[in-house]
Amino acid sequence: MDAARLFTSRVTAKRVLDLLIGSALLALAAPALVAGALALAVKRRPGGVLERRTLTGLHGRPFELRSLRTRGLRLDVLSRLPHVVRGDLSLVGPTPLAPGDPGAGRAGSGHWRQELRPGLTGLAQVRARSGMPWDEPDLLDQHYAEHRGTVLDLVILAESVHRPLRAALRGLARRGKARLSDTDHRLPGYSVAE
Repeated sequence: MDAARLFTSRVTAKRVLDLLIGSALLALAAPALVAGALALAVKRRPGGVLERRTLTGLHGRPFELRSLRTRGLRLDVLSRLPHVVRGDLSLVGPTPLAPGDPGAGRAGSGHWRQELRPGLTGLAQVRARSGMPWDEPDLLDQHYAEHRGTVLDLVILAESVHRPLRAALRGLARRGKARLSDTDHRLPGYSVAE
């Protein structure tokens, strides 16, 4: 198989994955997104319900990214799923950049950024949460571009879901625990004076 066919089949498999998983996630998230949009509309936040930013997509084409103006339950990220289904974003890819962003113009970064759709999540977003000092987003995006594939995409998607879910479950567990005072664990008849 020549390089052009391999690249086309990889892109096709990635696009199919984006459409299948993106559509399923959008269908599951739709009630929460509608509720979030209604809650924001009731609050009458300045600037409206949606935040709009112009970003650079596949082949350097600009597109307008719209997302809910909330971070609660990561609804802002979930509200970008229509962009995945439409093809502006991929589920996994390099960090989306604004037109004219200096990161897009760095030596060697231009050509691979042109060939890939930016991602809803990506290696840079997942690793940036690790707090490691060597996890520079530009280098991680480039690493993803050089080693991209379906298996890596699935690992990144799993990690993107795993970390916030684990943090949310920890928060629920902490709220559900009863707090013991110093005296709750003492035997009956125990006295400090003894």
